[in-house]
Amino acid sequence: MRTELHDGWSVVAAGGDGLTRIGAGAVPAVVPGCVHLDLVAAGVIADPYLGENEADVAWVGRTDWTYSTTFRHVADGADRTDLVMEGLDTVAVVTLNGVVVTRTRNMHRSYRVDVSERLREGDNLLEIAFSAPLTEAEAAADRLGARPHVNRHPYNALRKNASSFGWDWGPDLPSSGIWKPIALESWSTARIASVRPRVDLAADGSGVLDVDVEVERVAGVDLSVHVRVAGRSAVATLVADGTHASLRVVVPDVAAWWPRGYGEQPLYDVSVELFDGDARLDVRKQRVGFRTVAVATNPDEAGTSFELLVNGRTVLVRGYNWIPDDAFPSRVDRPRVERSIRQAFDSHANLLRVWGGGIYESDDFYDVCDELGILVWQDFLFACAAYPEEVELRDEVEAEAREAVVRLSAHPSLALWCGGNECLWGHEDWDWKEPLAGASWGLGYYSSLLPAIVAELDPSRPYIPGSPYSPTAGTHPNDPAHGPMHIWDVWNIRDYAAYLEYEPRFVSEFGFQGPPTWSTLTRALNEASRRRDSSAWLAHQKAEDGDGKLDRGMSGHLPHQGSFEDWHWATSLNQARAVAAGVEHFRSLAPHCTGAVVWQLNDCWPVTSWSAVDGDGRRKPLWYALRRSFSDRLLVLEPLDGGVVLGVVNDSAEPWTPSVRLSRVAYDGRTLATHILTVEVPARSASRVAVPGSLAVAGEPDREVLVAEAGHLRTVRPFAEDVDSRLEPPSLDVRAVPVAGGWEVTVTADVLVRDLSLLVDRLDPSAVVDDMLVTLLPREAATFVVSLPEGVELEAAAFADPRVLRSANDLRATVGARLPAG
Repeated sequence: MRTELHDGWSVVAAGGDGLTRIGAGAVPAVVPGCVHLDLVAAGVIADPYLGENEADVAWVGRTDWTYSTTFRHVADGADRTDLVMEGLDTVAVVTLNGVVVTRTRNMHRSYRVDVSERLREGDNLLEIAFSAPLTEAEAAADRLGARPHVNRHPYNALRKNASSFGWDWGPDLPSSGIWKPIALESWSTARIASVRPRVDLAADGSGVLDVDVEVERVAGVDLSVHVRVAGRSAVATLVADGTHASLRVVVPDVAAWWPRGYGEQPLYDVSVELFDGDARLDVRKQRVGFRTVAVATNPDEAGTSFELLVNGRTVLVRGYNWIPDDAFPSRVDRPRVERSIRQAFDSHANLLRVWGGGIYESDDFYDVCDELGILVWQDFLFACAAYPEEVELRDEVEAEAREAVVRLSAHPSLALWCGGNECLWGHEDWDWKEPLAGASWGLGYYSSLLPAIVAELDPSRPYIPGSPYSPTAGTHPNDPAHGPMHIWDVWNIRDYAAYLEYEPRFVSEFGFQGPPTWSTLTRALNEASRRRDSSAWLAHQKAEDGDGKLDRGMSGHLPHQGSFEDWHWATSLNQARAVAAGVEHFRSLAPHCTGAVVWQLNDCWPVTSWSAVDGDGRRKPLWYALRRSFSDRLLVLEPLDGGVVLGVVNDSAEPWTPSVRLSRVAYDGRTLATHILTVEVPARSASRVAVPGSLAVAGEPDREVLVAEAGHLRTVRPFAEDVDSRLEPPSLDVRAVPVAGGWEVTVTADVLVRDLSLLVDRLDPSAVVDDMLVTLLPREAATFVVSLPEGVELEAAAFADPRVLRSANDLRATVGARLPAG
């Protein structure tokens, strides 16, 4: 029997900076939750996400906090009662009725303690005393020896969400609290301690399910374990003190699970039951999908490939990196997880990489990925630092890794285990070797401990030691020719056109910054702070010289913008163009390049960052660009050796032989030259062909574009960047018609209009538009569908507001728009 212990909690400052600021008075606490949220709810602190409040609440991470509750217990005759703590953040002493029952040092694992002898009939006092996380991290670094790391605090000395200590997109808000459920579990005789299912597909089409079951017992009696799936079953007997059972079930003619775009996602319910004779003692239910997964790293004339194979087929990866969806992850529930993952799905992505500086995500996260066919690349939780391998930390690493592997092993979406993020690269290139002076830095984790755990507990899945890494001995871990790489010279120091110089085998990180949507920005910053030199604005730009890089990134592409609102639109547009250029280039190199994983899908608070979806869950212009760039079939035009190359991407199961119409078109709509190219593109591949010179070279580069069309697909490439072009201010005809759930807005252009967009969140934060960044030739029209919640009303004229109806043209000149009467 399970009894949740989520009611009646309070929290007090127990030491450190908090005592001098708020005294020892208790405030109500929500469990699961964290102290920051409790203090906000009690009115003790303001929302750390707004204005400059983040800095004002820094003392919270320097404070010891004690959570306490009183609960009633009535003996139920069980042999044993355990206190089960699924997540404590982080260094804590747990006391029941004045007696210490356990101590914890790891946010990323759970704890189970037998408290049968400590419980009283009636009222019981449970206290959890958390030590200040910043103080603990610093003390641990002193004990273990300082190791190199990025950012301000020694997060690498403590097993806590690294990004909670601040990142170049995240706030410095290390919290404390009971961040996952806590309960009493009573049981007799025996219980199921863990279930590890492994799946395989036999040559005859049968599904093979192997299940390893661990049992904890308090009685030396014979037990039986029953496994059922798809109408088939298996039984194993555990005699005397037996605690482990291995069972196999074969399911004939199973339906295979595939990632989205490659097939369906059938899921099978698995039931594991533990019996003492006819009495059922315990049951676990999980879902599995039958599939195989592997990584191929094959040497070839270009280097070493990196291919993710599902059911023996190479998957061309189009995906995102995933960070914690909130700086306080206890408030990320199933609806929010599903909304965020569906945003990836709706943009045609097929993979999410759970990045190593965050957390192992909730079961809800992996369940949704299973259902939608979104593959998961799972980092172990190491990022951008040298990690001590002394026993104090190593034991915690092993415990958390074992728990994570067992917990996640049922999920068919989980495709790959990875040792961590940028640690191998950091050791080579980030000047670590001299300060380390021979001290451990984590290599033992990535090369020995973690692969051994995966081999033992989850041998059906591949493991790689890091991202980036080279599978070929003696090559640099970020060598573009060998394995997965990260591209960060673009954004940091180079123009985004430099993406086109790369011919990688797989890109697992690359990206370009842009601000949050206007509604998210204005929720976080008051009107006086909405300027680039305000301290509040800069508090929401965490990247080193971030705004300077945004400006330099626009140089040569877009005109300099004077007003804050125009700069906001220009940097949003430039982010979309930059990342789309990289994605489309990498995809056009398939199958030489088999993956493009953008940094990043989501944000954890309102911030200027690399995300496609901002911290309030709103889709930035980048999201719309990526939905187009991630399409199954895609046309790409890019410069090459003084000419232009056409890339034709075909990520479908059938060969494609499109007739591509190429047109050189003047800004006024005149067609200057045309040519038809028939391109043969194998399934799951891409072809690149040179564009004939009559189309590849413009007569007037600042007044012409190159258009490629095949069926419903079209791409338009100007011969000159906007800053050098003669884009004209259009006079847009805007007709808005109310429809069920919102509006249809049709916009007709009189001249070439680049990247036409309706920024409808400026009209109402809940408004959503179906498309953005549409390029129109003269006399063409585009219809946008604007969705609104029930009760939200807008006027037709609002859609013609020049702050809402934006394009690249109006970054050069003022746009005129008219809305006809009626």
